[in-house]
Amino acid sequence: MTQEVRVRYAPSPTGFLHIGGARTALFNYLYARHHNGKFIVRIEDTDIERNVEGGELSQLENLKWLGIEYDESVDIGGPYAPYRQMERLDIYMKHAEEMLANGHAYKCFCTSEELEADREVQREKGVAAPMYNGKCRHLSAEEVQVKEAAGLPFTIRMRVPDNVTYTFEDLVRGSVTFESKDVGDWVLVKANGIPTYNYAVVLDDYFMKISHVFRGEEHLSNTPKQLMVFDAFGWEYPKYGHMTLIINESRKKLSKRDESIIQFVTQYKDLGYLPEAMFNFFALLGWSPEGEDEIFSKEEFINIFDVNRLSKSPSMFDKQKLTWMNNQYIKQLPLEKVVELALPHLQKAELLPAELSADEQAWATKLIALYHDQMSFGAEIVELSSQFFDHEIAYTEEAAEVLAGEQVPEVMAAFKTQLESLDTFEATEIKGAIKAVQKETGHKGKNLFMPIRVVTTGQTHGPELADAISLIGKEKVIARVAKYAKQ
Repeated sequence: MTQEVRVRYAPSPTGFLHIGGARTALFNYLYARHHNGKFIVRIEDTDIERNVEGGELSQLENLKWLGIEYDESVDIGGPYAPYRQMERLDIYMKHAEEMLANGHAYKCFCTSEELEADREVQREKGVAAPMYNGKCRHLSAEEVQVKEAAGLPFTIRMRVPDNVTYTFEDLVRGSVTFESKDVGDWVLVKANGIPTYNYAVVLDDYFMKISHVFRGEEHLSNTPKQLMVFDAFGWEYPKYGHMTLIINESRKKLSKRDESIIQFVTQYKDLGYLPEAMFNFFALLGWSPEGEDEIFSKEEFINIFDVNRLSKSPSMFDKQKLTWMNNQYIKQLPLEKVVELALPHLQKAELLPAELSADEQAWATKLIALYHDQMSFGAEIVELSSQFFDHEIAYTEEAAEVLAGEQVPEVMAAFKTQLESLDTFEATEIKGAIKAVQKETGHKGKNLFMPIRVVTTGQTHGPELADAISLIGKEKVIARVAKYAKQ
């Protein structure tokens, strides 16, 4: 590839970093790194009424958290600054004036009321996608001058060429064709002097020397408008690739109103998901490697990324696969990192104090270690470890069946005696106590271990039994056992 690869992710700060945006950024990043190119983050902030406080910061910080490092942007600069569109208004206006001068654009004085009335007429006639009627397209220079002199506001519209076919080779979809007759004269610059998306994006891509544009398929219909602007200036098109939709498990398009799926990267971060796992998961959301492996490092993804393996079918956001994948990464972490991940969630739930003593820290570390291999994300520790904080146990139907066993009172009585005699309440001693109960009562296997587990922890399944009993504590365990001991 002779031309330097330069790709961009261009979010609008109208919201926080979303699943779809993260995937778009990631595929651009992988393509750039695979080809030793540059990855640019550009902020498209011209929709000023919808911009939200913290939106830009969320985009940048969460990209960094995911490990998607960019080469140029608003916070680090670069050779093609500024990287915010609202700081580039002079560029857009200068070139709009040029388009007016050479006839590729014209001034439109139609009011919003006139435009809406005309759209309504078209809708009544059954037109599914109303277009501008071209009322101002043929105004003479004198007519334009009179309207301007009267102080009438105007937009600048693209003079869409007649009978032109726009064809480009989409890197994902193959050959794509549009006809100019299907696109009405559209607005380049609004009456307030702010450019529309389809106009500004072309100038930014050209002047920032963007070579490839990977974006969601919802942008496909924007492409002919953008090609018109490139043609108006005689500029070469970048190569486009439109990625397929992300769908939910009901196979419906993922919507920001879909509450069945957590939508924003910062929410996963707050729940204690690992950035490496999220990176891995997003990379497989519409792209597939060769072979059956699904766990790769960032460096491996960069090395194997092939744009020809981008999916042509919608990509399902599989929540179970994400939790499985995050668990795989958690299992590889050293214990101290797992403690860093999980402990804040126990403190946030006020199960542990904000400031821990040395003994409390040691106890919490042992607790989290019990669930190191089981935990799918940091916040899950709260639910997993509830048995260690509940004063009263609510037994499930399955647990109640275990407690109804005729051997339970005998086993609990013997176990209570053994526990009371222990000098230290450690896992090794507790294992010895359980063996002594087996010897004394003759009960073993499921008839021995299941009642002890259910009575002490309230659960029928869980971590190593002796370790769990040790962490619950001698006083609490004996109180629980006493309730079921033979009187």
